[in-house]
Amino acid sequence: MRLWVDDERTAPGGWAWAKTSDEALNLLGGIEPVEAISLVHDLGGEDTTRPVVLWLAEHGNWPQRVYVHTANPIGRQWLEGMVQRYGPGVSRWSNPGAP
Repeated sequence: MRLWVDDERTAPGGWAWAKTSDEALNLLGGIEPVEAISLVHDLGGEDTTRPVVLWLAEHGNWPQRVYVHTANPIGRQWLEGMVQRYGPGVSRWSNPGAP
């Protein structure tokens, strides 16, 4: 499974869509392995994808590819720093709307 975590932007075709950190954590803890994840930082209200990244770091259950598609520069810095330090590194693509 490829997991798109964003409360506003529609998931690209072939990606499961989680609009909250709780939805993302439920999918990550499920039976189907996650091969890629793409993260926005802010999920509306007080919710962010930080709990998702912290869960991945704590469990060491990182997908092979991690994308960050957030427009929030401070959020991007935090997400990319955590993925670089504890995960597989951040994957890049030329069109953030369609990884």
